[in-house]
Amino acid sequence: MKKSILTLSILLALGGCSLIPDYQRPEAPVADAWPKGPAYAAEAGQAGAELPAWRSFFRDAALQRAIQVALDNNRDLRVAALNVEAYQALHRIQRAELFPQIDARGSGTRQRLPGDLSRTGEAATNAEYGATVGVSDWELDLFGRLRSLSEAALEQYFATAQAQRSTQIALVASVADAWLTLQADRELLALSEETLRTYEQSLALTQRSFDVGVASALELTQSRSAVESARVSVAQYTRLVAQDRNALQLLLGNAVPDDLPAAAPLEQAQLAELPVGLPAELLQRRPDILEAEHLLKAANANIGAARAAFFPSISLTGRAGTTSTELSGLFKAGSGTWLFQPSINLPIFTAGSLKGSLDYAKLQKQIEVAQYEKAIQTAFSEVADGLAARSTYTEQLKAQRDLVAANAEYYRLAERRYRTGVDSHLILLDAQRQLFGSQQTLIGDRLAQLSSEIALYKALGGGVE
Repeated sequence: MKKSILTLSILLALGGCSLIPDYQRPEAPVADAWPKGPAYAAEAGQAGAELPAWRSFFRDAALQRAIQVALDNNRDLRVAALNVEAYQALHRIQRAELFPQIDARGSGTRQRLPGDLSRTGEAATNAEYGATVGVSDWELDLFGRLRSLSEAALEQYFATAQAQRSTQIALVASVADAWLTLQADRELLALSEETLRTYEQSLALTQRSFDVGVASALELTQSRSAVESARVSVAQYTRLVAQDRNALQLLLGNAVPDDLPAAAPLEQAQLAELPVGLPAELLQRRPDILEAEHLLKAANANIGAARAAFFPSISLTGRAGTTSTELSGLFKAGSGTWLFQPSINLPIFTAGSLKGSLDYAKLQKQIEVAQYEKAIQTAFSEVADGLAARSTYTEQLKAQRDLVAANAEYYRLAERRYRTGVDSHLILLDAQRQLFGSQQTLIGDRLAQLSSEIALYKALGGGVE
């Protein structure tokens, strides 16, 4: 009989109705295709395009090693992983509410009563021993309140798992950006040091010409100005290289390994080809979008819990065991005892708190819908920016390389004409400055191109193996 009651209660608890609204994914508030125009060339998405894993996307072996160090040691990523475990534990706690918590209890009492308190008028000693097994205050989930809360906790756990993926993708992209920035500033430092040596040689020649009365004081001053300008650049990039290394070390969560392979030059092919899928594929690829959808589902489940709170709740307490006035007789025949104590709680007047809880749950869902749509719009915008940068940077770099080549030829001709006395020293200094400036801009443009491609890789949801 007792087993039948317990079995029936479990079936009622697990088979109750659910008041969670049917979930429908909101329509994506973006276009079905990527933008078109002069900035996008003939870029078109390919259905089912698969992104390469980060080890395949980043070709530089030194960068691959740095990213792996960051994935092993970065503290933000470690916190994200611990958050996933924490929400997994919270889900287990909430899910456990669906099942009866069975416990065993043992008790023993001995009490002496003085004669004036006993019925016989003489001092007496009473004893009672007992041992029971049962459940206490187990709520039958007839209207799905506990299941709704369990589903909400599960969706929150899924959301934190996606948040961890977002953190990992962002970390991979940040390490790559920091690494390439460091390499760019190193190249700019080397260029500045080389330019400084060239300016110093030019100043030495101008000084000798000035000493013999060939060069003017103006030309000498112009040469000194160029040297000091180059020294400023050397100091600037020396500082930036040190700061870049510190920023990289913070992302790695550890010291930058001393045995890293030599970094590849920026002009070398650093990244693999990046295919672009369709906008709709972002919904299943971007972890921040998936995170927002799981939070939306959690809010939807909370509505079910708020609805169920309007209905009666039934709790059961049941125990079975043995009791005796003597410890030796605790398990003898005829000492059995049992208790079955159901209770029901029917909300009658709550001063509007239940209605307020339901309204709050519905408003939270509307907020999560807006957050989900905003995540989609943000993703679409970031990918569109990356596509615009891809084709335009290709043309910009080609033009900048041609400009560097033209300035190099201008400098070569200006130096020859200055040596033969055809042109003034001012023209030579102008050629030197233009070459130096165009070379600096080329390195900056190459870094910007690589950074934009990394940003596109991140925007498409890549970065996780």
